[in-house]
Amino acid sequence: MSAEAKSSKSTTSSLISKPANLECKNLEEYLKSRPPDALEKLYNYPAICLAVYRELPEIARQFVIRILFVEQAIPQAVVSSWGSQVYAKENVLVSRVLTELGVWRTAGLTGGLEAWELCPTFKKNLKIALLGGGRPWSMSNALDPDQKSRDIEFLDAYAMSRWRCVLHYMVGAGSSKGMEGEGISPDAVRILLHANLMKRDETDGSPVITRQGFQFLLLDTQAQVWHFMLQYLDTCEARGLDLAECLSMLFQLSFSTLGRDYSSEGLSQGLLTFLQHLREFGLVYQRKRKEGRFYPTRLAHNITSKNAVQTIQEDGSSVQDKGYIIVETNYRVYAYTDSNLQVALLGLFTELLYRFPNLVVGVLTRDSVRQAFRGGITAEQIISYLEQHAHPTMLNMEQAINSKSPLPPTVVDQIKLWENERNRFTYTEGVVYNQFLSQGDFNTLRDYAQSIGVMTWQNERTRTMVVTKNGHDDVKRFWKRYSKGGS
Repeated sequence: MSAEAKSSKSTTSSLISKPANLECKNLEEYLKSRPPDALEKLYNYPAICLAVYRELPEIARQFVIRILFVEQAIPQAVVSSWGSQVYAKENVLVSRVLTELGVWRTAGLTGGLEAWELCPTFKKNLKIALLGGGRPWSMSNALDPDQKSRDIEFLDAYAMSRWRCVLHYMVGAGSSKGMEGEGISPDAVRILLHANLMKRDETDGSPVITRQGFQFLLLDTQAQVWHFMLQYLDTCEARGLDLAECLSMLFQLSFSTLGRDYSSEGLSQGLLTFLQHLREFGLVYQRKRKEGRFYPTRLAHNITSKNAVQTIQEDGSSVQDKGYIIVETNYRVYAYTDSNLQVALLGLFTELLYRFPNLVVGVLTRDSVRQAFRGGITAEQIISYLEQHAHPTMLNMEQAINSKSPLPPTVVDQIKLWENERNRFTYTEGVVYNQFLSQGDFNTLRDYAQSIGVMTWQNERTRTMVVTKNGHDDVKRFWKRYSKGGS
């Protein structure tokens, strides 16, 4: 073999992988991701225990409440007998959920029987939350009547004016100023960057929206706020705040009464800082920073409850009464709105044609939808957004009643087909071997790569082959042995 053949070139091909999608964890998934010692610390707060109990599956709640006041471990066979065998799989899943959340744990009984017992910390504080007792929440201190009290309508409008600042900033719908000239807070910008919903542009350093950011915009308001607050909680320690203390207060707000004022007297300095951040994000209303009272808004009230059915729009009305989009079979989209934010969101995946004072007309085209796909939005998210905001007229149509979707089937299918066009290629990381000086060298190395199952692609005419990254070392060692043996 010639000396030139020994220098057969091998180069690593560039990896073209799909960008990461937005991962929205619910309360259960978030707590499962915490280490056991962190869960133990969280369960020292009754509000957290009550929130966890409220979000458990129905069977799990039954198990917990039945053994809450039993002062000994219960055999697992006895717990399993509480449900019909028809639901045996559900019982197994529920047991796993309770174990992963650290709500109960296994215990041994005399005779080797396995049993379940509630974790003492969770058991103690859930009793406090359900029956009273313990230390009262600081924010429940008595207050004098507020001379400038705020009603629910005002709180809803205020909450969305603050939250709209965040969404406007992300979507780039005009300036970053919200209602009444209020701008997005620096803390909110830092959270958006930390959550990778936005990133710094490489040229001028200005924040630009990411793939996950586009997906975030199409979530409902409750999911947006919860995901945003989870990212905030990730930065608690860096801010010098206690995670368990902040999470407990967040849950206390979710159990508060909408429209009632609460006291900030007696809160620790860390919680006062946390309260100001919540004020900036629209989860609480407070006239002045040093005022001793605040009002939780609907954003905080619904944040942790998966059963919350009412979120709010920009004007404070219920989303259930705010369907404003009509989609026709010719792919035309009519949106009865005067909101710049809603128009900007539609512009993410439609080609806008006309805009009137209270009506926007657009069309779903292959180019506009593919542009959304390039930004990270999926077909399912586009369809879900259009269904979520469908006009009541569409909901009452015969085809909507029969198909359980207000959208024309042709439009739904076409959006999915446009997405499938982008999924025809599969990208694999690998190593390229080329510049073989003889056909025999190429055939020998190709046959070896095929024999060990690491061949990805080969072209005999150009004497080029690609092997997997994991198989590169084996092929490289074989080539060295072969080269030495043939020289």
